[in-house]
Amino acid sequence: MSPESVTINAREYRLPRRPTAVITIDGCDPRYLDDALDRRLMPRLAEMLAGGGAYHRGRSQMPSFTNTNNMSIVTGAPPIVHGLPGNHYLAPNGEEVQLSDPSFLRAPSIHAALQNAGAKVLAVTAKDKLRRMLAAGDVPGTSAEKAHEHGIPAYGIDDVVGLVGRPNPGPYEWDMSHYAIEIGIAVSRRVGMMDLMYLSTTDFVQHAEGPGGSMADRYFRRFDVLLGELLDLGYAVGMVADHGMNAKHHPDGSPRVHYLEDVLTAAGIPNHHVILPITDPYVVHHGALGSFAWVHVAPEDIDRACAAISALDGVEEVLTRDEAATIYQHPTDRIGDLSVASDAGTALGKSAAKHDLSVLAGPLRSHGGRHEQIVPIVVSHPLAPRYADLHQIGVTNADIHDLMLNGVL
Repeated sequence: MSPESVTINAREYRLPRRPTAVITIDGCDPRYLDDALDRRLMPRLAEMLAGGGAYHRGRSQMPSFTNTNNMSIVTGAPPIVHGLPGNHYLAPNGEEVQLSDPSFLRAPSIHAALQNAGAKVLAVTAKDKLRRMLAAGDVPGTSAEKAHEHGIPAYGIDDVVGLVGRPNPGPYEWDMSHYAIEIGIAVSRRVGMMDLMYLSTTDFVQHAEGPGGSMADRYFRRFDVLLGELLDLGYAVGMVADHGMNAKHHPDGSPRVHYLEDVLTAAGIPNHHVILPITDPYVVHHGALGSFAWVHVAPEDIDRACAAISALDGVEEVLTRDEAATIYQHPTDRIGDLSVASDAGTALGKSAAKHDLSVLAGPLRSHGGRHEQIVPIVVSHPLAPRYADLHQIGVTNADIHDLMLNGVL
């Protein structure tokens, strides 16, 4: 007899009682959904909520970056457990490394645990940088970005693009997020419904436009159609964001950035290394500029570095390694001597000479700090009474699988 629940990362999850899909809407500040609902751009979402679904605000993990939060969502745990406090870090050998290999993970995923218990699972990501991490534990899946290269052999699918019926878009096209959802729908129609399906999108549109932009409107209209298809198939759907998004530029459109290496050099601190954990291959999105940074300095320079950075207009938090590990729940061996977070309108960079801002798709919009932690948490079905007031519970995006597997009636 198969188990009725599994314990994973100190939390218990029931095996799905109905087909369940969890969607991470990358960069979806609640203002996008509020605007789309107000202007009736998302009738299926409105219908779902009117029929007993729930829409609340919750918190993302810090820093409010993609890898950190996707892994918290799929493990149900903070970064100190799964080991990824950013997209990028300074390795012990002094090299900057992308945290995109499964070997960096320190905790298994909910999907892997449920599959081991007999559940039928699938994980599809828009950005290929997440594909191998989501697949850890032999979870079947692919990416929209590389759908032409990677099949889903566990379900006998060699040609994902042929299955979907249209070529996969590139990472800087408005509909690559939708393609990830289309893959999930197409696989479900081909091989049957998944017990648990995870669909992770990309935030190119949100980096390029705020709510009400023409591309943003097109994005959310199409998203609503695909949400309707998932509901019509019979999925219970949970939606959450990995982080929000804010404009980080002056009124004239020029980026509002503090370049920390330049600041430290001017303060007479010569030996320093600034890490921007937003760094990933998608430079058109954000130019590696976000609202969070790590600073590595010699022990004798920590106080001076802290003073120089704290004096910057728009810098809100400068924490030591031990403080950041406690407050942000970060692994101490993968963060800097100082963790720096800025306000909603300010980004942090290395030095002015190290960032090519000509690659940006428009005026800088980015994330990473406290002000991008507020995220939507949406479920398609009524919740059990003990989950009814998510504001009272203090829910985070890492709780979405708990809500969908344990809380949905």
